[in-house]
Amino acid sequence: MHDKQIRRRRAVLALLVAVSLILLTDYFGGSASSPLHQVQRGIATVLSPLQAGASTVLSPIRNAASYVSSVFTAKSELTTLQGRYNQLVGEYARVQYEGILYRQAQQLLGLDKSYNLASYGPVTGRLIGEDPSLWYETITVDRGSSSGVSIYDPVVGPGGLVGDVTQVTPNASVVSLITSSKFSVGAMIENESGAAGLIEPQVGDPNALTLIDLPPNSNVSFNQLVVTSGFRDPHDPAIQSFAPPGIPIGTVSSTNPQNSVLTNQEEQVTPLADLQHLTLVQILTRPHGG
Repeated sequence: MHDKQIRRRRAVLALLVAVSLILLTDYFGGSASSPLHQVQRGIATVLSPLQAGASTVLSPIRNAASYVSSVFTAKSELTTLQGRYNQLVGEYARVQYEGILYRQAQQLLGLDKSYNLASYGPVTGRLIGEDPSLWYETITVDRGSSSGVSIYDPVVGPGGLVGDVTQVTPNASVVSLITSSKFSVGAMIENESGAAGLIEPQVGDPNALTLIDLPPNSNVSFNQLVVTSGFRDPHDPAIQSFAPPGIPIGTVSSTNPQNSVLTNQEEQVTPLADLQHLTLVQILTRPHGG
């Protein structure tokens, strides 16, 4: 019984192969008007509307699939571009910061050369903290006693005097700025008279200074340079200015019309150092060694 089924299947297969060969031979060998070609054209005519309808029905599905695929592709590209953008923003910020450091280092180098600060043991430090208040009285730098820093050491920045050290730890120092309410230093007008007085913060203005106790007739004019006087009491050497002489502080921004020939003068001074944009400073660890 099993052998008969196998023979029957083989006979059917052989018959189908023979019929296929005959039809292929007739189709390719026959003319365009042969029966097989006519049947093909008839089938195509019948199926063409069905194919067009199926294409119309399936078109939204194909479009939706294409849209979903494009959305996923766009999201992937957006993620890649966002990562690249963040990387470029970080690199740009780093380059900007390095540029600021370079410019301020060049300014400090110019200050060193102009005022011979090398003899005062300068130690360069970076700003690591600042006073968030409106009056902006202190900053913190990354140099402390382990670098030779002591309380009252003067601090300079690009432009001139910044302040003095008021707190010290092994690896950091707090600097009171020249605009701090507790700051004062001996100062003098750099002109032919060399009139000396005292620099203090200006009341009501966190970005201005006042030069007080100038002698009468000090011949002060607009934009004259004000520098540290390096005051020292001749009767008591222990009483002296924390800053060495000749460090630039600021320029005379306006003269007081109420000054009298009989009383001490008082002038407004604008600091030379940009105290709100400091990045690098130098602490003079031997202020009286030069």
